[in-house]
Amino acid sequence: MGRKVLWALVGIIFLFALAGCGSKSQEEVLRALNEKMDEMTGYQAEAKMTFRTGEKPQVYHVEVWHKQPSYYRVSLKNADKGQSQMILRNDEGVFVFTPALNKSFKFVSDWPKNSSQVYLYESLVKDISSDSKAKFKATKKHYVFETKTNYPNSEIVPIQEITLRKKDLAPVSVKVMDTDRKALLTVEFSNVEFNKKFDDDAFDTSKNMTGARLEVPAMAEGKEQVMEVMYPSQLPEGVQALEEKEVKSADGTRVIMTFGGKKSFTLVQEKAEVLPATSMPVPVNGDPVDLGFTVGALTGQTLTWSYNGVEFTLASDDLTPEEMVMVASSVQEKAAK
Repeated sequence: MGRKVLWALVGIIFLFALAGCGSKSQEEVLRALNEKMDEMTGYQAEAKMTFRTGEKPQVYHVEVWHKQPSYYRVSLKNADKGQSQMILRNDEGVFVFTPALNKSFKFVSDWPKNSSQVYLYESLVKDISSDSKAKFKATKKHYVFETKTNYPNSEIVPIQEITLRKKDLAPVSVKVMDTDRKALLTVEFSNVEFNKKFDDDAFDTSKNMTGARLEVPAMAEGKEQVMEVMYPSQLPEGVQALEEKEVKSADGTRVIMTFGGKKSFTLVQEKAEVLPATSMPVPVNGDPVDLGFTVGALTGQTLTWSYNGVEFTLASDDLTPEEMVMVASSVQEKAAK
């Protein structure tokens, strides 16, 4: 009997040892992540990004190149809408390029340090490390963190679930959830290569802009396109739509919407102009802002962006930058007024 009890105890100890094999505590994983960031020279990543905030899901392919300390090349493409943009950061500044319109902006900005980006590995690691109340669990192949978000519209999407692969701490997926824990944004990484070696001109401004133009030809200027009027689905508390009017111009129709109540703002949308291929980047005294489905330019009390061949301008003396991003991020689909 004594021998049976002894073997039973040995078996239990062995099972506990197996259960602990390959898993680390939350503190150990955090320490390993910080060490990885210190040693990392850069990376290349590909991912599928899906938004579920409109009438139907919007799916984007994302490709990220990063070379330490501050070179970035982020390509965002939506095959269904023909929407394509590139964010480039090098020694010259931060550029946002929309090849279908031959339009580019040049920012003097700290991007991406000024806010988290759901597709950047270092942003995810920072969000994990800075949340002292982050939840943690280990599965057979993954480490899963639940943290608060650090996005401009974090009141709407306050929670994110970040899944990392155990063997190399590479990102597997991110779910950004609303207050009801519904995932409004998901990112699924298909390929991540750490310490990627890039060519010397990989982040060159001229090379990347020329390459983007060749990959996504400019929209035909003579092509007749019906502009679908779109409406924000998210408004600050105490704000409602007041008026909508159409103004005819030489280039088509301009739709002007006014909103008021506790705060007021104006939203203008019109057909986007296709610039000559030789157009130089427009200098912007502001910051690029990630609206999810596109990248906009925030300058003072104005936020502008292009989407599906339409130019949008949101202007307000009352809204905070966070509120402006919240409203703009929700202007994606046709909606009931």
